[in-house]
Amino acid sequence: MLLYIIVPMLLSLYVSWRFKSKAKKYSEIGLANRLSGAEIAKMMLNDNGIYDVQILSTEGSLSDHYNPENKTVNLSHDVYYGTSIIAAAVSAHECGHAVQHAKSYAWLQFRSSVVPVVSIASKYVQWILLGGILTINIFPALLLVGIVLFAVITLFSIITLPVEFDASNRALVWLETKNIVRPDEYPLAKDALKWAASTYVVAAIASVATLLYYLQIYLGRRD
Repeated sequence: MLLYIIVPMLLSLYVSWRFKSKAKKYSEIGLANRLSGAEIAKMMLNDNGIYDVQILSTEGSLSDHYNPENKTVNLSHDVYYGTSIIAAAVSAHECGHAVQHAKSYAWLQFRSSVVPVVSIASKYVQWILLGGILTINIFPALLLVGIVLFAVITLFSIITLPVEFDASNRALVWLETKNIVRPDEYPLAKDALKWAASTYVVAAIASVATLLYYLQIYLGRRD
């Protein structure tokens, strides 16, 4: 049963390492046009008729994200000020989420609708699962509650996949059609976003595998 945990964990470590190495590599390759991530973000938003989204510089590395609640594209320092391949790819990707929001992209709306439930589930699920395992022969329903909560978290990780892939696709199409990246730079930006998306894929796989692990414990409690 530990294979449910070990294999996804090793896969996750590999993909995370691979993405970070790619990000480092592409951060050292400058764009020919020397546009910064912040400038690229502003251009993409304006090209999509979005003028009510702020572009902010945030602390941390690879901490880039779009916040639909306050309509902000938050770029890490290296992306905001950077003029590299990775800065262009990441800033355009995060603006892809802003475009999704503006166009009421269904998968983004669905994901946003389950965020409150996921937030609550994430706070308590590990303790409930632990308590459920310890009391499985006395009160098996507790483990079942934990499994249901973890299933919600797993669903969220699966819903995230089309949201992330779509944002990357929007970013790549825009980068290419607007000639933000040259033909020789485009494959590098695409490769960077591919490995970024892979981190979400392995996270979903790991979540599904962990869910199956707990289900196997629950179903095999009488063995």
